[in-house]
Amino acid sequence: MTPSVSAKIDIERFLELAGEYPVVDVRSPSEYRQGHIPGAINIPLFDDREREAVGIKYKNEGRGKAILKGVELTGPSMHLKLSQALNIAGKGKLLVHCWRGGMRSEAMAWLFSLGDIDTEILEGGYKSYRTYILKNLTEKRRMIVLGGMTGSSKTEIIGLLKKENHQAIDLEDLACHRGSAFGSLGQPSQPTSEHFANLLFNEWTKTGTEEPVWVEDESRNIGTVFMPDTFYNNMQEMPVIILLMDIETRIPRLVREYSAFPPELLKGAVMKISRRLGPDKARDAVTAIESGDFASAIRITLAYYDKTYLHSLTRKKSREILYVNTDVDDVDINARKVLEAARKVKWL
Repeated sequence: MTPSVSAKIDIERFLELAGEYPVVDVRSPSEYRQGHIPGAINIPLFDDREREAVGIKYKNEGRGKAILKGVELTGPSMHLKLSQALNIAGKGKLLVHCWRGGMRSEAMAWLFSLGDIDTEILEGGYKSYRTYILKNLTEKRRMIVLGGMTGSSKTEIIGLLKKENHQAIDLEDLACHRGSAFGSLGQPSQPTSEHFANLLFNEWTKTGTEEPVWVEDESRNIGTVFMPDTFYNNMQEMPVIILLMDIETRIPRLVREYSAFPPELLKGAVMKISRRLGPDKARDAVTAIESGDFASAIRITLAYYDKTYLHSLTRKKSREILYVNTDVDDVDINARKVLEAARKVKWL
C-alpha cells in the first residue's frame, strides 16, 4: 500500500479529534516533561542528546547536513518508534505534533503511514496549542472563590461539590500541593507552571457558562507552580465565600492529616517559615513535634497562617465577599452552608 500524505489540521479540530484518537507528541523527552497536551503519549523523534547534536549541525552546517545527521541518529530506532505507534493506534489513526508542526511531526507521520496508520498533524504544533489555551484561560467566566483559613476543609468541600455535579476545579490537586509550607507532604512531584496551565485548561473546557465554577482561594503560586496571570487576576474579581471556623475546631483534622508524616519532614516544613514564626515559636513548634504534641505544633503555625490570611482579605479586589460561620468540621454540613451563601451572590 502506498503511504498516504498526512493532513494538517488547526488546533480546534485537533482537540476535537483528541477525544477519540491518541495524541502523539514527537518532541524530545525534556520538552515533553516541561509541558504537554494532557493524555499525549511521547514517541520522540530525537532524544535530548540527539536533538542537541542535530541543532548544532543545523547551526554550523545548514539544513541539509542537519537532516542527514538526524537520519543517521534515528535510523536504527525507527522500527521501535513505529512499533510503539502501532501499539497505540487502536482505530488505525493518530494525531501527531511537534513544536511548530514542521519537520519532526512530518517525518514521524511519514513513518507511521508506513504501518498504514492514518495521521493528522497539528498545524503550528504545540506552540499553537499553548497560544490557544492561554487565550481561552483569559475568558471571564463566572466563578465562586471558596476561602477560609488553613484547616477549614475547603479542598474537601470543593471535592464534594464536584462529586455532586456542581462545576468545580481543584487547583491544588492539579498543582500537586496543598498550598502551605506543609503542602508538599504526601504529594507527587509538582508539574511545571507551563504544564499546570495545560491541566487547568483541560478542566476549564469541561465546564459551561450556565453555572459558576467553584475554585479554592489561592495565592498566585501554589508551591512552585504559578497560575496563568490573567486567570488569577480574573479570580480576584470574583465573589468570595469565606468559611469561618475557629482554630480549635480545625486542629483535630490537621492532626489527623499531618501526624502520620515522619517528624523530620514536619520539622523541615516548620523551618521553612521559621523567620516568619520567629525563633522562639519555631523552636516551640519543633519541640512539640519531637514530643508528639502535634496539636500544640499546629496551634503555633496556625496563628501565623491565620494572621497572614486575614491580612490578605483586606487587600482583596473582589466585588463581593460573603462570610459563613460554622462551629463544626463536617464537610457535608459546611458544603450546604456555602451553597446557601452562593444563592445570595448578586451577579452583574
